[in-house]
Amino acid sequence: MSSPAPKYRRVMLKLSGEALLGSREHGISPETCDAIAAEIKEIKALGIQLAVVIGGGNIFRGVAGSKHGLDRVTADYMGMLGTVINALALQDALERAGVSTRVQSAIEMRSVAEPFIRRRAVRHLEKGRVVIFGAGTGNPFFSTDTTAALRANEMGCDVLLKATKVDGIYTADPKKDPQATRYDRISYTDALKNRLAVMDSTAFSLCMDNKTNIIVFDLFKPGNIKRVILGETIGTLVSE
Repeated sequence: MSSPAPKYRRVMLKLSGEALLGSREHGISPETCDAIAAEIKEIKALGIQLAVVIGGGNIFRGVAGSKHGLDRVTADYMGMLGTVINALALQDALERAGVSTRVQSAIEMRSVAEPFIRRRAVRHLEKGRVVIFGAGTGNPFFSTDTTAALRANEMGCDVLLKATKVDGIYTADPKKDPQATRYDRISYTDALKNRLAVMDSTAFSLCMDNKTNIIVFDLFKPGNIKRVILGETIGTLVSE
């Protein structure tokens, strides 16, 4: 019996820095990196092209740093460097799992990563390599959610998968409001109007302008990435 075909050809996966924490309070869990790498290897076997944007919140958050007295621009650059550390950690786990991977950085650091060059990144995807984008957009004041939306559109991705700690978008924070309900589907306009905090407004607007669907789902349920790519109804779909 043949396995089901993936719904998407080229996919952008957005991971938070906290996704690499595991049971730790700070830093990177190698075991968690290996678990994510194993899931990525499984979905790569379906023949899809995969790009990844990863945050840096497990190491440093620019917004939080600025609230404690750091210059906001300096703090944001520090956060961007944190995303490169995470990108290298995930690359290492993927390469050990046998998945060919390239890291491209929006801030040039040629000793550890390629500079971001769109055509080169597309070529890597076409050759079956996973491409991890680090250092955000290379500019302060932009989140890694916005980076994921930007790179997804630059790469011509069919969908942006936002992997989180919850199983979709809710009417309110489900940890604070027991009456909160989950959306199965919501429009970009309603997500913006209701100020749903799962992604920032710039990321939502970029996807809305370019008609790139977003699926928000629970990363920590094993096999969920594959289920989403195969077209199962999981999490919340943000679309027109």
